[in-house]
Amino acid sequence: MKIGQVCGVVSLTLTLGITSIATAQKSDAAKQESAKKQDKLVVSGTPVTPPTAAPADSTTEGSVTVGGQTIAYKAVAGTITVGATDAQDALIGLDGKMLPDTGVNVPDAAKPEDAPPTARMFYAAYFKKGAPSETRPVTFLYNGGPGSATMWLHMGSFGPRRVLTTDTQHDEAAPYKIVNNDYSLLDVSDVVFIDAPGTGFSRIMGKDKEKAFWGTDPDAHAFERFIRRFLTKYERWNSPKYLFGESYGTPRSAVLSADLQNVDLNGIVLLSAILSFDNSADGPKWNPGVDQAYALALPTYAASAFYHKKLSNPPAALEPFLAEVEQFALGDYMAALLQGSDLPDARRQAIAEKLHNYTGLPVAYLLKANLRVSGGAFSKNLQDADGLTTGRLDTRYKGPDFNPTSEEAEYDPQSNAISSAYTTAINQYMRTELKYGSDQTYKPGAYMDAGFTWDLRHQVPGGPPVGQGEGGVNVMPDLALTMKSNPKMKVLLAGGYYDLATPYFEGKFEMHHLPIPLALQKNISYKYYPSGHMVYVNDEVLKQFHADVAAFIQGTEAGK
Repeated sequence: MKIGQVCGVVSLTLTLGITSIATAQKSDAAKQESAKKQDKLVVSGTPVTPPTAAPADSTTEGSVTVGGQTIAYKAVAGTITVGATDAQDALIGLDGKMLPDTGVNVPDAAKPEDAPPTARMFYAAYFKKGAPSETRPVTFLYNGGPGSATMWLHMGSFGPRRVLTTDTQHDEAAPYKIVNNDYSLLDVSDVVFIDAPGTGFSRIMGKDKEKAFWGTDPDAHAFERFIRRFLTKYERWNSPKYLFGESYGTPRSAVLSADLQNVDLNGIVLLSAILSFDNSADGPKWNPGVDQAYALALPTYAASAFYHKKLSNPPAALEPFLAEVEQFALGDYMAALLQGSDLPDARRQAIAEKLHNYTGLPVAYLLKANLRVSGGAFSKNLQDADGLTTGRLDTRYKGPDFNPTSEEAEYDPQSNAISSAYTTAINQYMRTELKYGSDQTYKPGAYMDAGFTWDLRHQVPGGPPVGQGEGGVNVMPDLALTMKSNPKMKVLLAGGYYDLATPYFEGKFEMHHLPIPLALQKNISYKYYPSGHMVYVNDEVLKQFHADVAAFIQGTEAGK
């Protein structure tokens, strides 16, 4: 999840909208000059300090039962250190220390805070025992945020253990149940859960460390360097390889896949995706004139109204209803939005009445909103008469209004319902089963750090330098480049009908607008479920999701 808790769940202090994340003010020219100087400092042997000693890796053994099959595995919890530039990264060994033959002078008096920035990235890797490494797939998984740790996927989806929460409800407080994961992906692939720099047990160090790792492009580069080092450390270069990102992890996957030059991937799983931030339902009101976000969110509004029984003429089944709404969204509704103030009053009234039939929102409110309802406004108003706020990450959840007079939702009921369970589970599991982090703090997200900001700017492959391009952040060209460069690679797009953070129809829209040859569209498959942003909180959905992802890997691991 998150994106301002689009997969970092803990709060709504960040929103996916570009306006909620501070943009770096340094000019591109100055930034490039700084990078050149930094590279020169490192390569020429100017005094630097290597990263302080990393905690020792912890290796344990365990087993998980999936589909009646008991799978024995080796688990490694540890860190891999990466540099902020390619030149610097090449000087760091797999142990996180400077290589002895670099010629870099490291005086005792040097200050660690003045050293070039490095990230010590934490991971938990699970390897099936007895499986040949050259034919055994390996899947790299990560959440989003931006700035979220990967405790959600780790303790909720495909690891050997998962924490139980009651779907759509806020459970009693601890103790929570951590159980065998019947749907672990270890039946078909080794899995590696990675905490982004500055989250979980990952740490960033050195001069200007935040600027070096907290942004669209530097973040993807850090993950690229991590993966290359992981493949070397565990001799997995010839294994089938997969990326699995959730929420902001999906734009990370797009950029990362393009960064992994000469590393062909077998497949990418995009869970709860958004690649073009102009399509976010969180902040279209701050982006007037770009109206498609309202249309792309409409099917999720309709699904949510259907679920909460707010429709005056409810349909018999969800999916045929959503097909009808999708057609209206891109047809009559989008045409009306594009007309702006030229839309005739009679037509405006007719569209408002149709929207009422699909969303349950009052016609008068829809007219007052000029037919444009943001995600936060929908969450606040769908169950407003009942004094309830509707969930954002999963609209099936609901909770008491914080402020009955607010214009938009002030919190996310799903985040409040499950965050304590996942935070407890990751802390308990890491220390008792993986035997790691006994004296460390596990950070659910970097957004807990004072002054946390994320530089959303991005340089598209072949596009203008960072800061010189116009328009919102859009990483669709990155994924398109990967698909054209590696036409055998497959993409699985998955999501929930009740996800208002990254509406399912928005992800589908983006896939159909990738700048790729029409023939490559067949490489994309779609799976949607009656759940929200974190599809795996629903047991039945997780069972089907596991089956779909397992089939995707088995169907692509041999380049099929």
